[in-house]
Amino acid sequence: MITYSVALKSLHSFAIDALARRVIVARTETELFTFWRQASEEATCVLLLGSGSNVLFLENYSGTVLLNRITGVKIKEDSEAWHLHVGAGEVWHDLVNTCLEKRMPGLENLALIPGCVGSAPIQNIGAYGVELKKFCEYVDVLQLETGARCRLSGAECEFGYRDSIFKHNLRERHAIVAVGLKLIKAWRPVLHYGELSRLNAGQAIPRQIYDAVCAMRRTKLPDPSQQGNAGSFFKNPVITASAAENFLRRHPDAPHYPQVGGRVKLAAGWLIDRCGFKGYRLGGAALHDKQALVLINAGQATGEDIAALARHIRLQVADRFSVWLEPEVRFIGANGEVDALGVIA
Repeated sequence: MITYSVALKSLHSFAIDALARRVIVARTETELFTFWRQASEEATCVLLLGSGSNVLFLENYSGTVLLNRITGVKIKEDSEAWHLHVGAGEVWHDLVNTCLEKRMPGLENLALIPGCVGSAPIQNIGAYGVELKKFCEYVDVLQLETGARCRLSGAECEFGYRDSIFKHNLRERHAIVAVGLKLIKAWRPVLHYGELSRLNAGQAIPRQIYDAVCAMRRTKLPDPSQQGNAGSFFKNPVITASAAENFLRRHPDAPHYPQVGGRVKLAAGWLIDRCGFKGYRLGGAALHDKQALVLINAGQATGEDIAALARHIRLQVADRFSVWLEPEVRFIGANGEVDALGVIA
């Protein structure tokens, strides 16, 4: 019989009242390898977790939650760029702040994205026209069964829209321990999205963009410390050129963004909003009243409440627009990560 003894509510941003058998903090690569091996030898499943900003616990977790808290920021400089080596346990937003304070611009569009640096390559985090892959030089990975360490170049990470090799080939038994970033000194602002498009490209400075991004996010997104959430719950769907042509003929006012190869990205929030879901509640789960992409823990929600709401939204959007949304959030079952799309299909 499993004894669940540790509350996970404070360790993930959805703040679901789930429990785990055990929680261990690893502050070095040696500790990470040792603790993982010990838990594996005890025949218990192990879940690696950063700040828990992109996970949904569907139920109690039967194994060990291993928190990656490897920190440290090293900076090297040459005539072209600043090169950063950042521990996976560093808080992403703190890193953005550090870079601006040291007058190293580039990451300002990615301000206030929740989570740790080690999670950033997994999702290829992005916001306001910028993605991590633009800056990623390499990712250092620990093979947890052997303790071997390898370095993948940015190209080897196979970054895609909210996707990378770490969601596929390196999904199991690997831990990201550090990320290498390259910030080019010949800085150019990216002002294509939202309120940023109102700024003057010739006069905008990094701090101004950072402030604008923070203001937009704070206005539209709920604070996880006040309302449990994981930020954007669904990915923005990317459809074929022919499907986009048909879609835009029927919905000419829909936001859309051409992609490499002719595909077109749609705005999931717009699709959900047009279905009238803002503020909609199902059980203890609700849709945020200011941002249709954000599902929230409206009070004592279970993981199943959140999943049920996501399922309902997905079906309604598909019924109205013939577009199927996919979750961005990772779903965690009793023994580890499960297929999120399969849960809400």
